Amino acid sequence: MFDSFLPRRTALRALMGIGAATVSSAACSGNPAAPAPVAPAQLATTRRLGAEWESHARTFLSWPASTSIWAEDLPAVREEIAGLARAIAGYEPVVLLARPEHADAAQEACGDAVEVVPIPVDDLWARDTVPVFVEEAGKVAGVDFNFSGWGGKQKPHDKDAAVARAVLGRYGLSRTETWITAEGGSFETDGVGTLMVTESSLVNDNRNKGKSRQEIEDELKKALGVQKVIWFAGVRGEDITDAHVDCLARFTAPGVVLLDKAAPGTPPDSWSRAADQAREVLANATGADGKPIQVIDLVQPDPDAVEGYGEDSVISYANFYVANKSVFVPKFGDAAADDRARQILREQFPGREIVPVKIATIASGGGGIHCSTHDQPGQPS
Repeated sequence: MFDSFLPRRTALRALMGIGAATVSSAACSGNPAAPAPVAPAQLATTRRLGAEWESHARTFLSWPASTSIWAEDLPAVREEIAGLARAIAGYEPVVLLARPEHADAAQEACGDAVEVVPIPVDDLWARDTVPVFVEEAGKVAGVDFNFSGWGGKQKPHDKDAAVARAVLGRYGLSRTETWITAEGGSFETDGVGTLMVTESSLVNDNRNKGKSRQEIEDELKKALGVQKVIWFAGVRGEDITDAHVDCLARFTAPGVVLLDKAAPGTPPDSWSRAADQAREVLANATGADGKPIQVIDLVQPDPDAVEGYGEDSVISYANFYVANKSVFVPKFGDAAADDRARQILREQFPGREIVPVKIATIASGGGGIHCSTHDQPGQPS
């Protein structure tokens, strides 16, 4: 089968440096200076990490810039990012981050419906580089999780490492510091206090050396305002992210999780075993409200029916993105599987338009629609 979590580029595998898990509770030049940081210990209990299906003020994407990462695929991946930006802009405001020298070309590619903001970036993975937004006392703030190129597995990412601070400075939002090194794709929430994560991407010496799972959980609760953390084992060392949760398990409502599942007839591997382990955890889990969790399978397409995707592509419907009045889901070319995934999302998000998008080049880089986007809560202007 095609792996559900894969390296950001095959050529960078050389740069990459499970046990069971259980449930437990500067701004860029010319922009305003980032506000003074707030330590998690100072945060009030009203701090909340909202769910993706709540109202968005805007969606952030990033204009890929690194030729060392994308090489000859850079024009193609830029075309897909521009298409995704234009599609989302039909439902909510879209901000595309781009290096100042690339801003005009990005604007031309995306059109007037997308706002291009000159914040330097290296690559397109806005989910991981833009701050994780939380709400507190009626205001939006951002947690900076110290982006490090997925534990230093891929370089250079010095510009991406500064994106969180730059975005918060640009929009005048307060910045919360944390000692945790992580990425936005590491976290999935129901908006009412439950967080799902993989142990492989957080309790890992390449990010948080010497820190125990309990220490990391305690810090996540402080920084994000969650009350319950559900831990999955994940997969260590087989992709650049160490198995982010956003390709594995996604909330669609409190108490309802869509779980990635291999296509029928595909042989077991690390990724299908990780999904099986997550299923076992969820079968015995409850949310922060103490209620059990319903699991719905989101079955992958038949690898032989997938069009335009290579052996290193991410082939998972779980990497969908919920925008205002819409849900964006990858279209892989297996008509039956594509239709089935869209129907499941239609049932889970009634009243929203389900928008299929082809992302062959983005997927070849080891991510998907969710990895490429980052929502900011609030009312659209």
